[in-house]
Amino acid sequence: MAIIHLKGYALKPFSLETKTIMESYLKQYEVDVSDYSFSANYIWLSKSSGFYAIIKDTFCLFVMSGGELSMLLPPLGKPQNCYEAILECFEIMNENNSSKFYSKIEYVCDNFLEGFITHTQEGEVIFSSLDNYIIERKLVDYIYKSEDLIELKGNAYHTKRNEINKFKKAYPNHHIEILDPKQHAEAIRSLFDKWVSDRLKYIPKTEVDTFLDGIYQERLAIKRSLQDYDTLGLDGLVLYINDDLKGFTIGEQVCSDTASILVEKTDFEVLGCAQFIFQEFSKVLKEKYQCTYINVGDDMGFENLKKVKMSYRPEKIVPKYTIYQKI
Repeated sequence: MAIIHLKGYALKPFSLETKTIMESYLKQYEVDVSDYSFSANYIWLSKSSGFYAIIKDTFCLFVMSGGELSMLLPPLGKPQNCYEAILECFEIMNENNSSKFYSKIEYVCDNFLEGFITHTQEGEVIFSSLDNYIIERKLVDYIYKSEDLIELKGNAYHTKRNEINKFKKAYPNHHIEILDPKQHAEAIRSLFDKWVSDRLKYIPKTEVDTFLDGIYQERLAIKRSLQDYDTLGLDGLVLYINDDLKGFTIGEQVCSDTASILVEKTDFEVLGCAQFIFQEFSKVLKEKYQCTYINVGDDMGFENLKKVKMSYRPEKIVPKYTIYQKI
């Protein structure tokens, strides 16, 4: 991809070599939201074109889709610098876009939003009453205490414990392995194809198109995860029954006290294996990172996925917002 020049800034391609740069800015503004990591953005940007620029000493991540430019995250860095970079970012997007409607900043977390609204410069509130901007609440991240996911104590987790115990009894020949992308890639792809086929049998007709769009992106995200697994610093587990791979999961650390699960897929027809691998991977993440919390991301707007994530009793439900300009 070529460099894009707008408003005196050079927007460079967002590539694997960008990892060190982005992470140096992420360290200045620690956030437990799953989207605030290099890996999460790198693997999901397969379908679109990502670009970045350093603006007022902040890392700004843009995405070009259909010729229109938007931001996948707010500017990253020291809070004071981030708020001051906002105006520049919107000017850059407006310079490129056919309408201000397409200029937006997605996945804005609560802490950033609060500062964005109240930030002052020379004694005046820049965004007083948000006269020029619209803030829309979008999806939420589900964050759990790692010890809750591991121990599954109390009546709230009675069903989860039963499902895991039934799985162990029904499949005594199961075993887990640390994910090795070279060894397990082909079996992971086959399981994902089966998962898609099984899920399509139960998806409401009104959700099929949205589901298939998401699947296309997820397939590419899994491919990228496996291709650059070690460089991205990812962790993963695979679950076998006999010689057949029935589940896999991939995650990472997103901040000092929180790990994140990027992908988890299991055989839809093997009851209890999803609950089992989720518990086992929580143990791995807790042991490696000493993390207090585990973030499993959002529900992508699917009601069924929301019910599953709520059933694990999240400790925190963290909203994410999109900032638009008023037209």
